[in-house]
Amino acid sequence: MNSKKLKTMITLPYQSAFDMLDRLEQQFSTVAGIPSAEILEDQDLYIIRLELPGADKESIDIKATDRTLIVTANRKIIDDPKKVTKVVNEFRYESWKRMFTFSNNLDRDKLEANYKDGILEIKANKTEAHTSVTVNVND
Repeated sequence: MNSKKLKTMITLPYQSAFDMLDRLEQQFSTVAGIPSAEILEDQDLYIIRLELPGADKESIDIKATDRTLIVTANRKIIDDPKKVTKVVNEFRYESWKRMFTFSNNLDRDKLEANYKDGILEIKANKTEAHTSVTVNVND
């Protein structure tokens, strides 16, 4: 076998079908770009946790309606002062958005949020539904 053919074989991106499947799995996991979340619930409270690795605290925005919570955040590109070539880059520099709908109304005045070690934790108290009102008819 000549050296040119050997070099081509060595530089192929996939050495086996298993390597190719592993690489595809990595690509699919980064394509979604949706932060992972978990929601905990007790009688009075929802706790929502999101993984937002590398997001700037100032970029996190939380909006709430009666039964919906919308969380957006940004991860900015990290500028490297050295001139280097990226060999592998699986980091995602983008905006994230998640929307959650709950079966109980949220007390929007008592929402709390903390961000530490790439985890955003939101505590949302439940409240009684006040979606209907009584209107008096005047003479």
